[in-house]
Amino acid sequence: QVQLVESGGGLVQPGGSLRLSCAASGFTLDPYAVHWFRQAPGKKREGVLCISNSDGSIYYADSVKGRFTISRDNAKNTVYLQMNSLKPEDTAEYYCASDRRPYCSGWVDYWGQGTQVTVSS
Repeated sequence: QVQLVESGGGLVQPGGSLRLSCAASGFTLDPYAVHWFRQAPGKKREGVLCISNSDGSIYYADSVKGRFTISRDNAKNTVYLQMNSLKPEDTAEYYCASDRRPYCSGWVDYWGQGTQVTVSS
């Protein structure tokens, strides 16, 4: 069974950090680009970052540049989202998704179930 499972969400104070994990099972993430999306209540889903597998390129939304980074550990079949200097506006459900291509085409094959991140004092 193909699955992407996110973990690591929670409640954090403004300025704090969290690291989200996206673990794949039933298939190998290695050949594909991987995205992190987020969706806040009442808002459209937003692409946050994407890491290509073809050349290692990383694409960032302007709202997270300099604060968030993405990495992958192909041996563990896992992708990580490191979030620093968190702001209340980062509060959302965060989803990982595997692209159908080795580069960030946006054509997603599989989605995780999401993990909630809440930034509040």
